[in-house]
Amino acid sequence: MNFLLKSNKNLLAFSLILLIIIPFVGINFFISFLSNILLLIFLIPIFLLLIAFIVFNSYKTKIKKCSNCGAISLGLSETCMNCGTNLEDMNNTNLINKKPSEATIEVKAEEI
Repeated sequence: MNFLLKSNKNLLAFSLILLIIIPFVGINFFISFLSNILLLIFLIPIFLLLIAFIVFNSYKTKIKKCSNCGAISLGLSETCMNCGTNLEDMNNTNLINKKPSEATIEVKAEEI
């Protein structure tokens, strides 16, 4: 009988230790799992917006505007589809030969 009582005490001690340790580990795992899911829920849209912003800026740099007729092209062609002028020559000459005073817009204030 003494032997059964000692073995039951050891079994009782191990089971109490396991019942105390396992919930803390399980709760910690559950909390970290939920926090990772919530982090992904918030970071995935931000990541997708960042990718969309980069793609939009890459398309924005390819857009060319004809200074002769004002037509807009994606930069795939070298000539304007409306008037036929060379877009690359016009962009280079306009940027180099343009004076800063011609690029700015003067606004005059009026009293009402």
